[in-house]
Amino acid sequence: MANMQPTTEILARISENSKENKDEVFTRLYRYLLRPDLYYVAYKNLYANNGAATKGVNDDTADSFSETKINSIIRSLSDGTYQPKPVRRAYIAKANGKLRPLGIPTFTDKLVQEALRMVLEAVYEPLFLNCSHGFRPRKSCHTALESLKREFTGARWFVEGDIKGCFDNINHQTLVGLLNSKIKDAKIAQLIYKFLKAGYLENWRYYTTYSGTPQGGIISPILANIYLHELDKFVMKLKSVFDKPRNNTYTPEYRALSNEMSRIRYQIKKAEGTQRDLLINQYQEIRRRLLKTPSKSQTDKKLVYVRYADDFLIGICGSREDCQWIKSQLSEFIANTLKMELSEEKTLITHSNEYARFLGYDIRVRREQEIKRNKQSGYTTRSLSGKVELCVPLVDKIRKFIIANGIAEQKSDGTLFAIQRPALQQMTDLEIVSTYNAELRGICNYYALASNYCRLSYFAYLMEYSCLKTLAGKHNSSMSKIRTKFKDGTGKWGIPYETKQGKKRCYFARFMDCKGAKSVRDTMDNSKITFGCSVNSFESRLKAKRCELCGTTESKHYEIHHIHKLKDLKGKNAWERAMIAKRRKTMVLCRSCHHKIHNN
Repeated sequence: MANMQPTTEILARISENSKENKDEVFTRLYRYLLRPDLYYVAYKNLYANNGAATKGVNDDTADSFSETKINSIIRSLSDGTYQPKPVRRAYIAKANGKLRPLGIPTFTDKLVQEALRMVLEAVYEPLFLNCSHGFRPRKSCHTALESLKREFTGARWFVEGDIKGCFDNINHQTLVGLLNSKIKDAKIAQLIYKFLKAGYLENWRYYTTYSGTPQGGIISPILANIYLHELDKFVMKLKSVFDKPRNNTYTPEYRALSNEMSRIRYQIKKAEGTQRDLLINQYQEIRRRLLKTPSKSQTDKKLVYVRYADDFLIGICGSREDCQWIKSQLSEFIANTLKMELSEEKTLITHSNEYARFLGYDIRVRREQEIKRNKQSGYTTRSLSGKVELCVPLVDKIRKFIIANGIAEQKSDGTLFAIQRPALQQMTDLEIVSTYNAELRGICNYYALASNYCRLSYFAYLMEYSCLKTLAGKHNSSMSKIRTKFKDGTGKWGIPYETKQGKKRCYFARFMDCKGAKSVRDTMDNSKITFGCSVNSFESRLKAKRCELCGTTESKHYEIHHIHKLKDLKGKNAWERAMIAKRRKTMVLCRSCHHKIHNN
């Protein structure tokens, strides 16, 4: 076992095979779930998450991870006795005021799901199409929007796709059938089926799951992508049938004016004196008319498509009747093949001159006649016409956020007035400013691609004044006195705090600093497969069989002690001081020390 090839290295090779041979069918993948090193990588991926210390239907969390736990999981998977626990159902608020159900699995189930996810990702990630951006390595909302901005140039219609309750209505039989077509391993299919049918507990009452992916499960995103990959392939087939090159590049009107300009340009070369001046004036007049005349013949047909999770947008160069036909084809495929329903009310056909909503942005194709000179060629062109414009929905998103979070209130004339937030006044000054900064940067980073980004200056102004008023309310002071108190001598203000390197200041965030930030990517990446072939610290620390608190090497069992946040530790006990000194959320302990910590 000591010389066993790392499982992550094997998964990297499987990923390469899947990339090079798209039609390859994989077998005997279940055996990789019986290798201990995969669970150390899985734990490394999970332990730092905020949910690692959240309990499911029992007390199982990231705490108490050990070799014994891994061996127990592998034994139950090997003899087929592993049975996932039902998830604990909780609810989180949605933007429209409704509640979204969220399932919280036990940590053991999270470990197994993470190991299974790595195996599935090695097989399927190379197969997914470039139009899919949700829950994928090095992909995000921003990559979807950048792709849209680049590829939807000149689109005349938008079809906004909406599948009713997509993740809750994934058909289990269809999903397992799709998996079986690529992975011929009955044990993998059986394990996934167990997760799909595990059910959930709500108010300690058990409910069976008849459809949908595991709520809140680690494998839910990749299972949904495997399912919706069929939709991507279907749209690409539609594209191959629908696309048609244009008969003529230019409209007859544009071509006639262009030919007239060429004729006059030829005459200008030969003319002299007054005759030449008249021809130049005539040329400039025709040029002005040309720049106001539509150039594209619009005899072509083209379909472009982008999807993030269950949200998708289709751009059409064609007629409204073409959009209706594509919508009907989508509706039929989703109903018959995916066993789901396309929402007729929310699947909108919108002219690209009007705004469509996708991933929280307002999107349209410009029809602007503004003329700009190309710096390289020197020619003047309508450079913005036909280009995609991304905008911040100021009323629907920003104003709603400001009012919902008590940052400002609306006056009778419709203007906003910054107010203090009493709920934050029990925090320290540093925590108050950090909270405002996190909210401001979060929104500004997300909308960094918007053409009307500068309109967020008013949002930043309201955030800063609300922050000052909150600090003033906390100290029974005024905004001017707070600003004076925390000035740094250069005109800026910030909260001073001490670090090991000396005194520093936490300044209020500048919204324009987010504009030039690099595009945000989802945190999931492939580094665990590409670079994770070496033994990680959890494996080496556990196999060292030494308690990091008392130093004993005589114990039969060693476990990982896990805490939620380092900042929660006060340093009163020896184990707290040890974790603070190491700056780690985990510590390998003998069972005796671990029991003492939990029993105070």
